[in-house]
Amino acid sequence: MELLQVHQVKEVMDIIVKEFRPINQHLEVPIMKAVGLVLAEDIISHEDVPGFNRSTVDGYAVIANNTYGSSESLPAFLKITGAVEMGKEANREIGPGEAIYVPTGGMLPKGADAVVMVEDVEENGSLLNVFTQVAPRENVIFKAEDVQADQVILKKGHRLRPQDLGGLAAIGVTTVLVYKKLRVGILSTGDEIVPPETEQLLPGQIRDINGVSISAAIEAIGGEVLYGGVINDDYQQYLLKSSELFAQVDFLILSGGSSMGTKDFTSRVMNHLGQPGVLVHGVAVKPGKPTILANCNGKPVIGLPGHPVSAYVLFDIFGKLIMNQLHGVVEKGFIKQLNAKISRNVPSEVGRVDYVRVILQIKDNELWAAPVFGKSGLITNLINSDGMVEIPEFKDGIAAGEKVNVTLYL
Repeated sequence: MELLQVHQVKEVMDIIVKEFRPINQHLEVPIMKAVGLVLAEDIISHEDVPGFNRSTVDGYAVIANNTYGSSESLPAFLKITGAVEMGKEANREIGPGEAIYVPTGGMLPKGADAVVMVEDVEENGSLLNVFTQVAPRENVIFKAEDVQADQVILKKGHRLRPQDLGGLAAIGVTTVLVYKKLRVGILSTGDEIVPPETEQLLPGQIRDINGVSISAAIEAIGGEVLYGGVINDDYQQYLLKSSELFAQVDFLILSGGSSMGTKDFTSRVMNHLGQPGVLVHGVAVKPGKPTILANCNGKPVIGLPGHPVSAYVLFDIFGKLIMNQLHGVVEKGFIKQLNAKISRNVPSEVGRVDYVRVILQIKDNELWAAPVFGKSGLITNLINSDGMVEIPEFKDGIAAGEKVNVTLYL
């Protein structure tokens, strides 16, 4: 097996961006079914949101300067001249020294520029005692303050989140043009690997963890999984099953068989699937050094290490980037980071990137990241952590108390 030069993480990312282009297959879907999918067009609002000035509290619409100087001991006195019904137009204009009742979300009468909350007033017949002053725009959302007509509110390449769908509903958009869900195939390899539903393990056997965890991660960012099951370390079987799966998907993941052992056939299989074949065999990273990346006739194929922690971390780094490329995502999507202090010294080796699993803790009103150490074959290292911290290749570690960025798992 001919191994290529070990690449730095940034080099591999650059290769992915250079080699793979969006799959321009679109479909229109209802917004209720669109979460996690990627927009294939800009979304432009054709109306203002809100379409009228509205109150954010239950209270009385007023002219703000009529309340200046009011207090518990010296209230302002305003004349109550009406009330606005919820969902109805405010058909009365407010004048100096007047107040009109408005419910939360109700339309603001013409001439009003603020609302004083019901907790801060007292009705006395047609007279309103106001015990606090309000400023202009206080407790009010003005017309088009949220969205303006002809405004682009979401751009092509944006992965839709629940809050985005609420925004679409606000402007009356009920269907969106999105990139078709990626079909991602995953095949687990190894003589010792058996399907997860295996009830009784024989000596030397372990259940397929990666097929389940990586599949779930794929679906969490808008992919459709075609699980190929488990294949033994037999080259002809491996090639046959990989070829069948490859023909049905947009992106193929091979779990296991990426290291230098005599039965590790992944790079040979990749070179058989298409040209130019293997681009990267080995990444300067821990965990996950034996990761393989190939371009097979324009289709990405990645070989992840068999150890569960390595496989998950490397999918998080490279697999998601590949999916973003194929989906035309122009932003980081669902990546979430927090700033925290590392709780102890963590050594590293200059020349490689280390990804350290951490659990988040609050101590003395500060957020701390406590490293979760352990071998990459232990799935509980992932279960017991909230995210990971990257130690760049130019650093020989991080010191206790140092500020770090924690990338959260989905």
